[in-house]
Amino acid sequence: MCEHWGYGSENGPEVWGKHFKNADGSRQSPIDIEPASAVYEAALGALSVSYSGADAKSISNSGHSFSVDYDDSGDSSVLSGGPLANPYKLKQFHFHWGASDAKGSEHTVDGKSYSAELHLVHWNAAKYASFDEAKDKSDGLAVLGAFVKVGANNAGLQKVTDALNAIADKGAKADFKNYDPSVLLPKSLDFWSYLGSLTTPPLNESAIWIVLKDPISASKEQLAAFRSLKASDGSKLVCNFRPTQPLKGRVVQASFK
Repeated sequence: MCEHWGYGSENGPEVWGKHFKNADGSRQSPIDIEPASAVYEAALGALSVSYSGADAKSISNSGHSFSVDYDDSGDSSVLSGGPLANPYKLKQFHFHWGASDAKGSEHTVDGKSYSAELHLVHWNAAKYASFDEAKDKSDGLAVLGAFVKVGANNAGLQKVTDALNAIADKGAKADFKNYDPSVLLPKSLDFWSYLGSLTTPPLNESAIWIVLKDPISASKEQLAAFRSLKASDGSKLVCNFRPTQPLKGRVVQASFK
């Protein structure tokens, strides 16, 4: 087991397959979404997002990204509808980004990359007792993804970027309270969905992916704040995204025509 994975030439996605057996699996993420090939599925229905800012606990720097963690002991922050048979509880959200505003998302659309990508990670509490139990099960996780494009300042994101100075170094953690992450989502919740995996080691094939069609915006200054964080080796935390993986026969469903 490689304990010190990262995004560099010696420990990055190109060599993850040497250490993590899931890397060459049949449902790896991210993927390139081809809208023309996606299958409209009316039965998917609408997504329901119900988050409580009171569940927000902390913000931390793992050396691979930063995450905002939520109290998942109750039922006040859940994602349901769409491809999900039952509500999934919110565990945390994080971002992936590049060295510049030109490229930084994990998923792409017809080969187009966005500046960054937001991931809200949920777990199947109807079937499993905890996130740790759910994280390696085929239906254990649901990840809601949103593309981020450079543009206007995102007022909903500002509280997050303002907190990054407190967690500049790997391992740093700070309280982060009263934050409802639904303020980060676009107005339209039209989405693509497919069966996939975690995009970081151990790359468990346990995620139902729900990728929103419409991107959100962030200013150049807000994206620069992401890149001000330090990685595990003390360098700037940039390019923390995995390249797209082969579809291997999977069907991408669309909630819209």
